[in-house]
Amino acid sequence: MKQNDLTPTSVTNEPDAPSLGMLITMVRSEIVRAIEAELASQGLDLSFTQYLILKKSQQLGAVSATELARAVELDGGAMTRQLDQLERKGYLRRSPHEQDRRALRIELTEAGSTIWQNTASVCSQRVMNAAQRSLNPAEQAQLHDYLERMLQAFRDKN
Repeated sequence: MKQNDLTPTSVTNEPDAPSLGMLITMVRSEIVRAIEAELASQGLDLSFTQYLILKKSQQLGAVSATELARAVELDGGAMTRQLDQLERKGYLRRSPHEQDRRALRIELTEAGSTIWQNTASVCSQRVMNAAQRSLNPAEQAQLHDYLERMLQAFRDKN
């Protein structure tokens, strides 16, 4: 083990202060809760997971269910249930793949695209603005940089 691998996980001397990992977990939980509340306040019956699926569908365009599941970090069974619900709501459709008739492509319907553009993305932006209101622009940029570097450190296996 390298010496720099032994650095402390807490940056505070307060014994009851939450660890960095716990703080990140609590922030994520609050973001999920706030986005779901914001969506509900706009009359949208969407879970956070369904919100993520719509977001990734908007970003990626038509993709396979496997690709979409990987993008939102769901297993196949959970993804199928979510897709079924979003399809019933009229936000997604499964279409045959042009080159592989055994495969399906998942894509937003017009209603799904409209919901995303007019409501869901706006709700998300409101929540993130509120979450960062105590940070000045330089601190926001620093936090973003720190989190991106942490994520990259986890993804770099070497």
